[in-house]
Amino acid sequence: QVRLVESGGGLVQAGGSLRLSCAASGSLFNIMGWYRQASGKQRELVATVSVGGSTNTADSVKGRFTISRDNAKNTVYLQMNSLKPEDTAVYYCNAKTADSSYWGQGTQVTVSS
Repeated sequence: QVRLVESGGGLVQAGGSLRLSCAASGSLFNIMGWYRQASGKQRELVATVSVGGSTNTADSVKGRFTISRDNAKNTVYLQMNSLKPEDTAVYYCNAKTADSSYWGQGTQVTVSS
């Protein structure tokens, strides 16, 4: 069974940085990415990266967050800089194949003002 394990969340002051990691089991995934869900809001895309390194990043985090992956380790990262209170959310790792989509359990990111 596919397992995705996130790490790196926590508490940080506005303007600070965090780096999230998601280690995946199983085969290499076509697309890996990060989504987030703030209290009372829908889950939204943060960023994705393909197996070839092509990225998509939400406008709300563009220029501040960078997604990357290490295919040898089957791990995806999210470097978050210049964090804002509105970035506070549970961040979920996602991995996709042609047929399936998998989710991690999530890691809490809280940004204080």
